[in-house]
Parts: sequence; structure tokens; C-alpha cells
Amino acid sequence: MSPLYVGLVALVLLVFARFDGASGDASSSWERDAGPRRALLRDLVGGGGELPDAALELNTSTFDAVLGRSPARFAVVEFFASWCPACRNYKPHYEKVARIFNGANAVHPGIVVMTRVDCAQKMNVKLCDRFSVSHYPTLLWGPPSKFISGKWSPEKEDSGIQAIDNGRTAEILLNWINERLGRQALKPSSFGLQYEKFDNENTLLHNPSDPEQISRAIYDVEEATVEAFNIILHHKMIKPKTHAPLIKFFQLIVAHHPSKRCRRGSAEVLVNFDDLWPLNSSSASSKDIDIPNENSAITNFHICGKEVPRGYWIFCRRSNNETRDFSCGLWILLHSLSVRVRDEESSLAFTTICEFIHSFFACEECRRHFYKMCSSVAAPPNTTRELALWLWSSHNRVNERLLKTERESQTGDPKFPKMAWPPSQLCPSCYRSSPAKEAGVSGGGGSGGASFRVDWSEDDVFSFLARYYGATLASSYKDDDQINRGGGGGDDSAGGDEVASTGAMAVPLGAALGIALASCAFGALACFWRTQQKKRKYFRQLHSLKNI
Repeated sequence: MSPLYVGLVALVLLVFARFDGASGDASSSWERDAGPRRALLRDLVGGGGELPDAALELNTSTFDAVLGRSPARFAVVEFFASWCPACRNYKPHYEKVARIFNGANAVHPGIVVMTRVDCAQKMNVKLCDRFSVSHYPTLLWGPPSKFISGKWSPEKEDSGIQAIDNGRTAEILLNWINERLGRQALKPSSFGLQYEKFDNENTLLHNPSDPEQISRAIYDVEEATVEAFNIILHHKMIKPKTHAPLIKFFQLIVAHHPSKRCRRGSAEVLVNFDDLWPLNSSSASSKDIDIPNENSAITNFHICGKEVPRGYWIFCRRSNNETRDFSCGLWILLHSLSVRVRDEESSLAFTTICEFIHSFFACEECRRHFYKMCSSVAAPPNTTRELALWLWSSHNRVNERLLKTERESQTGDPKFPKMAWPPSQLCPSCYRSSPAKEAGVSGGGGSGGASFRVDWSEDDVFSFLARYYGATLASSYKDDDQINRGGGGGDDSAGGDEVASTGAMAVPLGAALGIALASCAFGALACFWRTQQKKRKYFRQLHSLKNI
């Protein structure tokens, strides 16, 4: 601890001791303010136990961007003034509610985003005027898209934004929010201030047939994509023998990832792949690849945009153990790829997915089991339908195996038990006959008797998969271009770009050349990329000869 730091602490203690010796009002003031002073001292000596603010403080520069990128369906914006005593007194109440919805440790993330704007800052004056802030604190409610480049006034009732007239305590504010959510998705009693994560009755899908459930998973797919890439880098998995599988997987997600942000970011990495991970020799048998360090150029690339990873999961969030999260997001990514590839790409996509899992999935048992399923296929799929149904069937086989294991070890997630999928609530026509048990498990109650025995209608299953992991998954997506245009087109139009994943993208020139505007098929893209890399290698050799 530096002498300056110690001196600062001593000075603060001396000042506090002086006031501590005062009498009358000064003494009572000291007692009233003891809490804040203790917090200050804890911060000074490095032992602060205060929770960081959960509510996101926005300003005129970040307001539209943060709300535009939020996966939440609704937003609460508190307009306050830092000099306002009532605002300071209200902050703990607002923070109580914000901790339910905001951040990595939120009880119910991705539903409501809680934000604040300090109108006492000069840079925010026009922003506060835009929303007719006449007193502090002022609380407004609405979909995030309505706040982006929007405005509000008490006389304007059709803006999609509503004033929260009575939210003076955490309980009253939360009841107000529950009433609004209760009329649209959840019971009024859904959320409480007890901070107990995932109360059983409140976290199971109340309406599994609601497309809103999977549409929010698009953000988990982005999270899983970035986490997969970070795992590859952290474990230094990029080696000569894994070079090709990773390149092919990048080509696949550049062409067919459901998120435009991930397609754009992956394209930039793909174009620069040989520069980021060059082989130490021109021979593919080289044992080593130059691994970028933490300060290398790879840190300038963002696979799914600068906002990802967000640090939390929404659709794939677990309840109380280490299940779901990343593995759930990765499965959804693979399913979404399987329904987006074209018939002529299905065989190459199959081998690409199998090689990617075999080369880069860090769970050894899971990796071997998945590769065994790949190897047991007599011939690779020739159509999109065959690929999607193979992956769906494989996923059910994995769930069936894990159900047995989790029953024996009691390690399963009790709120999200393994089941034959899709359940009948999501796709009644997928079942030729009514399932014996809703969970899709039959074979007795013993620990080893779990099996999924369903008479499936595979035509209906494929139609469901194509819809569920295609347009429905992307229906709530908001890309950066929509955000920057201001407003994202409202809730109903937010996912327009994502239904057709191979549409043109706004990317840097090099990336645009590298992916041929993402309009070519996956196979053609792979061929195009190899041609581009050969050209780059040729020009490097030519440049070397000129320097001789």
C-alpha cells in the first residue's frame, strides 16, 4: 500500500474524528450518515462490500445503442438528477428491482432492462427534454425499440411509452411491472424481492407453444458462438490438424449463422485467418502454429460484435447447477445451421459440424459420443431435411443417455429435465399417437429405465424444426444496422434480416470479398475462400522474390 494511499485514509479518519467530537445536530447527523461513511472507508481500504449498481446508467451517447442491443422485451428508464435528495433516497428501491432483471447475477435476466439517466449532466439535457422530464425521478416504461430515437410527452398516448406514476418503493414498482407482464406473458406473482433464483413455479415454461420462448434464444446463440471461440483460444486448440476443420466451420457460420452480427464478425476473422494463425512452415505437417497472445491482433476481432459476450443467458439459463448454458446455446446454433443450409450443402455441413465437435468440444466424453454418432451414419445427408432430422434424432439420443446418467448421479437440472423433444405442447402434429408421459420418458421408474419411445411424424418434425430454428428463432433479433437507423423497426420487424441468412451483409470491403457478399452457397464459399488464400500466398511469394 503506497504512502499516499495510507495518508489519504488517515486524513479521512482525522476529518471524521473531528466531526465525531461535535455535539447536538452534528452528532445526530454523524449517526444518520454512518452507513455512507463506512462504505467510503471500505472503498478506501480496498475491502468494499457494497454491491455495484445493477441499473445501467446511460447518457445521450449510449442511450440508443444500449437499448437497441438489449435482448429485453421491456425497459424501465429512470430520469433523475444527481443533486436531487429524493432521487438519492429512491435509488436503493430502484436498485432492488434492477438486481432482479439486470446483469450476470440477475434472477430473471432478459425480460426487463432497468436503466437510469442523470438529467443534471449537461450532455443529457436534450435527451431528458425529448422525454418531457419535468420532475425527478421520472420513470418511463415501454419496449426498448420505442425509446430509440423516440420521444414521449404526457399528452402523447400512442408513443408506446408509459409513465410509471407510482413506483415510490421497490415493492410497489415490482407490483406495477408484474401487472404489465402478467397481462402478456407471466402471472402477476411471477417476480418477488426475495432474490431466490428460479422459483419452480415461475421458471418453467408456462406456455411452451409461445414462439417468444425460442425467439429470445438468438442472444444465447451469439453468447455460445463467442464462448466456443474463446474456449478454442484459451485451450490453444488451433493446430495444424485442426486448421481445416475450424476454417470450414467459419465458412459455415459466415454463410448461415442466424445472427447477422456473428456472420459479419466471423467473415472478418475468416478473411484474416492465415495472418492470425500462420503455420510455421508451408507444410501442413508442421507441429506448431503461432498462437496469438492476449495482446495480439485477434483481440481486435469480435465474432459477434463488441457487446458480446454479455455475461448471462436467457433461454438457456440454468436453475441451480452446471447444466445448460453453453451446451444449450451450442445445440441451438447447430440446429439453426442444419435448417438453413441448402440441399446441395447438407453433406459438407454434416462433415463440418462433426469435425468441429470432434476437434474443439472440450468435454471428452461428449466429444467421443458425438463423433460415434457421426461415424455410425452409413452415408452423409443429401438434403436439408436429412441433415436437420439426423441432428434432431442425435440430440434426442444424447438427452436419453444423459437422462439415465443424471438420474443415477442426481446431477440433472430439476427445472429443465431431459425429455423427448419437441414436447407435444410445441408440436402436437409431430406425434402420431399421444405420448404416454408428457416428459417423453417411459420404461419404468428405475434409475436405468429411461427411454424415449415416440411414434414420430418426421415430415411434421422437419416442418417444425425449419420454422422453430429458422424464422421464429430470429423473430426478435435486432441487428446493428436497424439500431443505427433508429428504432429497429419496432417489435414486429426486428428480425427481418435474419430469416434469410445468406442475404447481403454490410461488412468491410475485405470481408465482403472474402464471403462474396454472403450470397453464395456454403460450398461455393469454401471454394472461393481457398482461391483467395492461394492468391494471397502467391502474392506473398512474389513479393519475397522481388526482395531477393
